[in-house]
Amino acid sequence: MNSKMKKINAMFMLISLLLVGLIMLNGCKKSEPAPTETPAETMQGQEHAAMVDEPAEAVAAAIEQTDCPVMGGAINKAIFTEYKGKKVYFCCSPCKEKFEQEPEKYIAKLPQFKQ
Repeated sequence: MNSKMKKINAMFMLISLLLVGLIMLNGCKKSEPAPTETPAETMQGQEHAAMVDEPAEAVAAAIEQTDCPVMGGAINKAIFTEYKGKKVYFCCSPCKEKFEQEPEKYIAKLPQFKQ
């Protein structure tokens, strides 16, 4: 085998190894199975009270804080405090401290406290 063939084989082996590594790192993407019942079929037989509660839960889930109330930057979900039973997220620890000193100053900027 000449040196050119050895280089080609080495390159092929390296590329093959990289592809196998990428496939292993990426893993298998599992998809959720399609629902077998439509929402209308699921609701049959349930009381009206349950139907009234569901939209309120859906609205609460749709309200999600994305901006820091103090500086307006993107939030870090690891930095938060609880205020009136709800989590308030911040971009940094100094913003959390400012909020805790004067929370009412920033409440208007938080979607979870708007009604």
